[in-house]
Amino acid sequence: MTAGPDPAPGGLAGDGAWLELAVTCDPEAVEAVSEIFARVAPGGVSVEPGFTLVDEGLGAAIDPVAPATVRAYLPARDAGAARRAAGDVERALGHLGAFGLREIGELRTRVLDESDWATAWKRHVGVLRIGRAIVIRPTWRRHRRQPGDVVIAMDPGMAFGTGLHPSTRLCLAGIERWADEGLLGGGPAGAANGPAGAPRGTARLLDVGCGSGVLAIAAGLLGAGALVGVDTDPIAVEATLANARRNRVARRLRAWRGSLPSGAGPFDLVAANLIASVLVDLAADLAAELRPGGRLLASGIFVDREADVQAAFAGAGLRVLRREAEGDWVALEAQRSERWAERYAGPPIGRRPSTSPMTPPAPRATSGLSEPTGTIPKTTARIPPPTPRTRPKRSPRTG
Repeated sequence: MTAGPDPAPGGLAGDGAWLELAVTCDPEAVEAVSEIFARVAPGGVSVEPGFTLVDEGLGAAIDPVAPATVRAYLPARDAGAARRAAGDVERALGHLGAFGLREIGELRTRVLDESDWATAWKRHVGVLRIGRAIVIRPTWRRHRRQPGDVVIAMDPGMAFGTGLHPSTRLCLAGIERWADEGLLGGGPAGAANGPAGAPRGTARLLDVGCGSGVLAIAAGLLGAGALVGVDTDPIAVEATLANARRNRVARRLRAWRGSLPSGAGPFDLVAANLIASVLVDLAADLAAELRPGGRLLASGIFVDREADVQAAFAGAGLRVLRREAEGDWVALEAQRSERWAERYAGPPIGRRPSTSPMTPPAPRATSGLSEPTGTIPKTTARIPPPTPRTRPKRSPRTG
């Protein structure tokens, strides 16, 4: 039996505490384990079946062959009684092996206090380092800054984006890479994050689905210039603006409730940590937000939908330059074609024109610019077609 430390000396805990019993077992053994737990748990037993992720990682489907977890909770006011009950359960689980049931794991116990559950989750969120320089520091944690650290103080509230999710980490690593490449305009990542803050660059960045604002804020601290965030959730917009003030980039960051088109483009860089289906729907709009040659960082792509996103980007004139993955999640870096206006102007096939009062900005002139692949510049001047020559009619071929 594995157990956590007692939170109070001389006993398991105070009056408002519970002892959790948990064991992971094969589905074949779930019924027998549940019956043993029910002998000592007056409040009943919970069973958490194994699952697999579906719907781009946003949903779950029960996997009937995966191990399940059985849990029960005992009042912990009487420390001796609680320990005896846990011992009885451990011995009974050991006896199940005599019946030839498949794998039954070790009994695990821990004490849970009836504290403020709305803030209890904060105990599990620590300081997180991403890449070489970026550090996410929750506002309730302390961090000793190391040379070159770009520290982002975050209080996500109810908004998405603490840096814990793989899709957010992939985006932050991509933004740090942009800084290293000089695309943000503020020099290498970490080079300018001294006491006076990072110098303002010239790059304009749009954060689509800004959530807590962590991506735009990271770009700002790494040297980007004007920052814009849009989100359909008003709570996310409030969190973005509050975190921008907390990290002293509020003068450069504007955020409002909405989606695309933003009406504020074109941008040098766009970050979109969404989901695959939304990225597919917005592919043309994302391209329209970029200046010719601008970069897009798209994340939140579940690996099963990557091909769909890549196809949508190709159809919108976005050339994928780089792919990064963490577990089942993928991030793509893409670049808008220099000659996007000539090839992709107008609503894409299969989509209706936007009914929004704000329309995408007209792309900048591209005359004399080279393709991203470095080919010879092509003129955009129109050349009149040659005068057709008269040719004698010929009899159709036979045989």
